[in-house]
Amino acid sequence: MGMTLGFLLVLACLIATVWTLAEDSPQSVAERFGDVEGVVGTVLEALRACVGTDNLSPQDGNLVHQGLATMASVTGALAPAVVLGIVLIKLFALRPFVWRRRASISYASTADFPDYAARHAGSDKAIIAVRFYNHLDNLTVVDLRARAHLRYLERSPHDGSLVIYKKWLKVLDEKGEPADERSWLAVERGAPFTVWIPVEAAVPTLPFREIQGKDLTASVGVKLLVRLTARTVGLGTEVADERWFDLDADDFERGRFVPLQADSAVDVWRWEGWARFDELLDEPEAVPPPAPPRVPAPLTRPGSSGPDSRPGGTPPPRSA
Repeated sequence: MGMTLGFLLVLACLIATVWTLAEDSPQSVAERFGDVEGVVGTVLEALRACVGTDNLSPQDGNLVHQGLATMASVTGALAPAVVLGIVLIKLFALRPFVWRRRASISYASTADFPDYAARHAGSDKAIIAVRFYNHLDNLTVVDLRARAHLRYLERSPHDGSLVIYKKWLKVLDEKGEPADERSWLAVERGAPFTVWIPVEAAVPTLPFREIQGKDLTASVGVKLLVRLTARTVGLGTEVADERWFDLDADDFERGRFVPLQADSAVDVWRWEGWARFDELLDEPEAVPPPAPPRVPAPLTRPGSSGPDSRPGGTPPPRSA
């Protein structure tokens, strides 16, 4: 907006300068430009014409004035549309989210959901973590939803041509269960958010070639898409953003991301770990140990101190 208004002001000054030079007047050029009030008035009149709220009045028979007035009128007709377009583009192309440079792949047992991690203790199955945060201080984002899908190309069995396929992927919801989308009620400024995408297979090396039951060994151009949609408070508009991750590019890395230690007493940018938002943990990732076997608790009788207080551990008599 500032650049547009500045351009119109410069154009108005140029029009006023040429207008004064081409004016049919008994005064000399020096006298005309010496009339500061008259020159400023001409500049303001030209500016109003350039924004479409006024018209210049050319002298009769003065072709230069006629051309300048026409140029100002055309500019005044186009300027509102240009300004409105800039506003709409900035409004609807708003991108408040900053994404972590790469998606990290770690063992499923390292997910930030206790029940999900416990179910995969000792498993070599992997999970993908995609992280992002809202970087705008003066924009409150609510009702955020994240979905993921896979795009890949495969040869048609009929004519051998490449066909584009898309597969919706499951993500972990707020309970740590596979779902179609992940939602958050509010998005605090600067706080990192993570979309967890189960691979449901081991990832010994990159690029991985299987995800959620889909074998990708015969696929080309494989990309993972994570899309965000949310609403803004105050503006009342919907914002959307997305991030593509190419399986054959440098968009994935093995290891767990560096966590951030939330501290409500300090600003989010000063949280421990924030400076390493794009890094992985230093220690090498190892296969998690298997979960200890669950031993059922022995049955006890009321008033006894163990499984059976009878000598020799003889079972108590049972009624028929």
